[in-house]
Amino acid sequence: MKLLFKLQTLKSLWTLKPPNRTFHGQPRLLASDVYSQYESVRRGEQEIPKYFNFASDVLDKWSEIEKAGKRPSNPAFWWINGKGEEVKWSFEELGFLSRKVATVLTKVCGLQKGDRVVVILPRVPEWWLVNVACMRAGIVLIPGVSQLSAKDILYRLQASKATCIVTDDTLAPAVDSVASECPFLKTKLIVSEGSKEGWLNFTDLYKNESADHSCIKTRIQDPMNIFFTSGTTGFPKMTEHSQGSLGFRPLLSERYWLDLSPSDMIWSTADTGWILASLASVFDPWVFGSCIFVHRLPQIESAAILDTLCRYPIDTLVGAPTLFRMLVQSDLSNYKFMNLKNCMSGGEPLNPEVMEQWKSKTGLDIHEVYGQTETGIICSVFKGMKIKPGSMGKAAPLYDVQIVDKNANILLPGQQGEIAVRSKPIRPLGLFSEYVDNPKKTAESERGDFYVTGDRGTMDEDGYFQFFGRDDDIIISSGYRIGPFEVESALIEHPAVAEAAVVSSPDPLRGEVVKAFVVLSPTFSSTDLESLTCDLQEHVKKTTAPYKYPRKVEFVQELPKTVTGKIKRNKLRNKEWGRM
Repeated sequence: MKLLFKLQTLKSLWTLKPPNRTFHGQPRLLASDVYSQYESVRRGEQEIPKYFNFASDVLDKWSEIEKAGKRPSNPAFWWINGKGEEVKWSFEELGFLSRKVATVLTKVCGLQKGDRVVVILPRVPEWWLVNVACMRAGIVLIPGVSQLSAKDILYRLQASKATCIVTDDTLAPAVDSVASECPFLKTKLIVSEGSKEGWLNFTDLYKNESADHSCIKTRIQDPMNIFFTSGTTGFPKMTEHSQGSLGFRPLLSERYWLDLSPSDMIWSTADTGWILASLASVFDPWVFGSCIFVHRLPQIESAAILDTLCRYPIDTLVGAPTLFRMLVQSDLSNYKFMNLKNCMSGGEPLNPEVMEQWKSKTGLDIHEVYGQTETGIICSVFKGMKIKPGSMGKAAPLYDVQIVDKNANILLPGQQGEIAVRSKPIRPLGLFSEYVDNPKKTAESERGDFYVTGDRGTMDEDGYFQFFGRDDDIIISSGYRIGPFEVESALIEHPAVAEAAVVSSPDPLRGEVVKAFVVLSPTFSSTDLESLTCDLQEHVKKTTAPYKYPRKVEFVQELPKTVTGKIKRNKLRNKEWGRM
């Protein structure tokens, strides 16, 4: 899909006023030079450049500013593993090391512009080096979560036709077990202290290679990353993003969800296979010259996260709702955060009860963001914006977000429909390019003048959006449309409930009824589950509209989830309807 941005149309895309650049009443420090040099483009006075490369046009520019002494002395990248090991890189060091890796990919592995490389690594520094090296060489990076099985890896290698894979000791055996079925795979790189037959050792190679690599010239629409979607239904699709949608977008779209400065430090706990890791741990913070903080975190543990927030000067924390649900169960009075000021949650809606608990225990608000693999962040609660519990904020600049019906008609405030982004006549720069090798699915994602998200929601009179659930998660019982999130939020307010998932269940009278799968809190003990079921049902009736209460309740040890932590309601629903 071609970029149709022109000077006159860029102005028309500015559907909302940019957020006020103040924080606690004080002007924010603008990321001078790199960010400010594109001010004329943001104002619509200059066209979007034809050529752009994030490595040369952003990271290398920050390296020059750094060498000139015009950037704070904090690192660009700061990694720890919780066991005493630590890595710190300036922008200059990041540039030097990533050029060496680019040399490995191009000269040793023989990769060329447009080739695809699958990268399945945990939160280790090498993941960031490969990211930047691929930008420099014009290689398309395909990230994957480190919990993938051999079957998952086989599917990704075959679907993507990737010619190279980068992984570690843990997943190398799984790759070897399927490599013979992947005719396009030519090179295997392993991040390891030792050697393995059939694999090139990544660390040994890049340490001994030259840093004499010239960044390739890339067009703004050239493919940059392909993400396999982490939806709750169907096989993953290959969602392609460009140099523009990932790299140039944060230069263009103002400070709508991250309002950072070069002296700030941000920590996102997102898995490296998720697009949020690319947004919050690569592109958006580095546009502002901020420091990206990373903890190895083999497992997400409350104590480790809270201890890290107390020991390191982290300003901004970004995590999935699961993270904050877990943290509020700790005794937060024992922790004093060193520098934490801003908290953001994305991936799924966050229960208002959790937001209230976090606020009461820490004094900090949680700002929700909303987006998809296909869109990046399209709604958020900006700094200084009034927080409405249960809302994911307003549409981000450059996006015209609406609620539409099945015929792509825009609905009135308060009416429930599908969340959609206007994509015609001008396609927003941050929107994905296509589903690779799947024109049918790409076409189906459009309805009229809109890209439709498949998520249902409403918009109020003030422009705030509220999420109700996936279109196929909506429960229709006796003619009433019930969003699972509302019921789940009500359930989780009960002290006995740690987690809950709500789906439809067949009923001979009502067609469907609400069924709740409940994980009990570890601090709660009861042998009378029948009485507890009644208690939970009455609680929901009092908390939300009575017709939404779960007529069926099942207690389970855990809920099925995707590798990114999203509840797989489709699995529970299929079980209820006998479609396993």
